[in-house]
Amino acid sequence: MAHQRRVVVTGLGVISPIGNDVDTFWRRLVAGESGVGEITRFDTTDYKVHIAAEVQGFVAEDYIDKRKARRLDLFSRYAVAAAKDAAADADFDPRPEAERVGAVMASGVGGLQTLHVETDKLLHQGPDRTNPLLVPMMIPNMGAAHVSLELGTRGPLSTTCTACAAASDAIGYAARLIRDGAAEVMFAGGSEAPISPVGVSGFAAARALSTDNEHPQGASKPFDAKRDGFVIGEGAGVLVLEELEHAQARGAHIYAEMAGNGMSSDAFHMTLPDESGEAQGRALLMALDEAGFDPSEVDYINAHGTSTGPGDIAETRAIKHALGDHAYEVAISSNKSMIGHCLGAAGALEAVATVLTIVNSLIPPTINLHDPDPECDLDYVPLQSRFAKVDVAASNSFGFGGHNVALVFSRFDG
Repeated sequence: MAHQRRVVVTGLGVISPIGNDVDTFWRRLVAGESGVGEITRFDTTDYKVHIAAEVQGFVAEDYIDKRKARRLDLFSRYAVAAAKDAAADADFDPRPEAERVGAVMASGVGGLQTLHVETDKLLHQGPDRTNPLLVPMMIPNMGAAHVSLELGTRGPLSTTCTACAAASDAIGYAARLIRDGAAEVMFAGGSEAPISPVGVSGFAAARALSTDNEHPQGASKPFDAKRDGFVIGEGAGVLVLEELEHAQARGAHIYAEMAGNGMSSDAFHMTLPDESGEAQGRALLMALDEAGFDPSEVDYINAHGTSTGPGDIAETRAIKHALGDHAYEVAISSNKSMIGHCLGAAGALEAVATVLTIVNSLIPPTINLHDPDPECDLDYVPLQSRFAKVDVAASNSFGFGGHNVALVFSRFDG
């Protein structure tokens, strides 16, 4: 039997509504601080939704040459920034072994900022005013492309676009490329910048967004009986995944092991989950099986936890399907209660949080959970963080169209 190549996490980078570096992101997450507020990007007077989880204080020129930055949509700028921070955190320069280093990045909607600006130009100034860079700024693969261009990676390069499961898909795919011997190191994650007129109006028209405009920081309330939809967010998360022996040979700091991932499909509806949770639970079981853990060994689950009615119920049932009676003993929490739903970047930001949960033996809370839905009767770590040793942790991500992905991370045992 061939030697099984193990994959570990050696670097982390984030751009988020609660901080643009890992330390700030983690500190505010465990403190239960919300990044939701009034939308500042455009006038929402005529919109049903006035709130979002916006990134604050981001300066693209801190990461990218000013002239280059103008040629990138905001989602690509976020991607490059998070990837460069992850590379610095891993103390790793890809260039000396570029052909064995790759990138898999995710985006659910791509360059919506550029699409809005250029469509407005087209309608009001005519087709001759269209930016010649419209297409390469807008298409979803350009986050990954610019990560590769800026870091100099020349190994596998790909993009996942499976809605809100996309970043977890990217991390799982990148880990598989390392296990299969196609790369030694992969930059994996997702980026999203959907807070634009078309993004907000589109999700609002689908009745997916919370309209609790009077209480922005309390609007995202996963598993609560009064939840009324998710809060749209933005940002990027990147993990440096590395083959274990490669990491050890260069003396890298190892955060945790990326132990397994599972994928399944609901085959049920364009936007609604199958409320039975069977397919979602099966993805978690597949991830645990690949990782070599029994369901009873799971200590923590970073929930998809969007704050939508059907979604939170389906996820609760999925966890019960996968873990049986142990579902009532495992700690579960939703980062989206604080950072909103960052769509194609959500799984990456939550993967970073899951790794840090293992490292710090500290579980972030689900804030705004004051009145639990009777159908959501598990331990969602309400309101305050909880100290607990976490050796095995899972992260769930589910996307429109029935895309289900689960990742399993574990404490690195040396």
